[in-house]
Amino acid sequence: MKRFAGTFEGWRLAMAGRKSPWGGGGGDDGGESGQSGPADGGGDKPVPPPPPPASGPRNPWLPGSGGEERRRAPGIDDIFRNRGPGGPGGGFPHFASQPGRRLGKYLVAGVALLWLGVSCYHQLGTSEQGVVTTLGSYSRTIGPGANWTLPWPIQAVKVEDVGSIKRNSIPEGESENLMLTSDLNLVDFSYLVRWNIKDLKLYTFQLKDPKATVIEVAEAAMRASVAEVPLNGVMGGAGRAEIEIRVRTRMQAVLDAYRSGISVLGVDIKKADPPDKVNDAFQKVTAAQNDAQRDLNNAQAQAQQVLAKAQAEAGAFDKVYEQYKLAPEVTRRRMYYDTMERVLSNNDKVVVEGNGVTPYLPLPQITPKPRVTEAPAP
Repeated sequence: MKRFAGTFEGWRLAMAGRKSPWGGGGGDDGGESGQSGPADGGGDKPVPPPPPPASGPRNPWLPGSGGEERRRAPGIDDIFRNRGPGGPGGGFPHFASQPGRRLGKYLVAGVALLWLGVSCYHQLGTSEQGVVTTLGSYSRTIGPGANWTLPWPIQAVKVEDVGSIKRNSIPEGESENLMLTSDLNLVDFSYLVRWNIKDLKLYTFQLKDPKATVIEVAEAAMRASVAEVPLNGVMGGAGRAEIEIRVRTRMQAVLDAYRSGISVLGVDIKKADPPDKVNDAFQKVTAAQNDAQRDLNNAQAQAQQVLAKAQAEAGAFDKVYEQYKLAPEVTRRRMYYDTMERVLSNNDKVVVEGNGVTPYLPLPQITPKPRVTEAPAP
């Protein structure tokens, strides 16, 4: 019984932490467990004393060295006391022992400030405006200058240049764009559309692709306007100006109906030529028409000259007739003298009146005649 009592006492002391679980104990542990030997009464077999004290491996859970504390089994309180925020380990985990913790804090703070500055401060130009959305919904429109918003992703800003003039060339490149005139002729059209943004909120939220919408509306308006004008009007300058005005008016009406927030500034026709396949024949026809028009203009000019001369002669006759009615005899004699002077001025005759004139005087030979140059014989 005493032997069993000694064994039980050794187990109790080991379970109570009097021995190190990693090696043999020493000191008081051995003395206490050794008292259950023969000195307690003895039996058939003496209880073996505990192993002598020896230096075993150090307990990693306990600070310090040597003695009772080095061999004692640690409790849960010792573990959290030594690894807690105030323990010798500097807390759990070992952030305090890392040399870059303070630098990491500064870097995180700098990145946070930079992110706030970039996402909250917005500097807009003189011709720019921005649409502010809060969680995807429209909030307000900001103008030029410095503006502040909540950081992303709470608020976002979309900036557009509303002051500049946007230009779209139709068609893009050198492709052919055929249109039908009112007299059923095909014309290759190329033109330029100028527009800008007049309402940024409508421009941002009403249309999915504003540029594509402007191009499609311009194409429809141009085809409708060209179909109302004949070929000569399309090729001429006055007809082009009329087409440009019609296209601009129709485009603005359609875009306003769409609530697009776009203002059409103008339409400029760059080219209105026949298709490439019939261009040579068209040039010949055009040249013939130009020649016919030139001849017609010359005939009209000559007719105007003849008519003006006839009207002038008629006016002069009317004036003479008015004088004739006032003095018929004098007017008749004057007209006779003027007519005879005009008729006899080119005749080779001399009329002499009066007495004492030589009966024969070769007056025609005395009168100098103009020298006539004979043409050489063929």
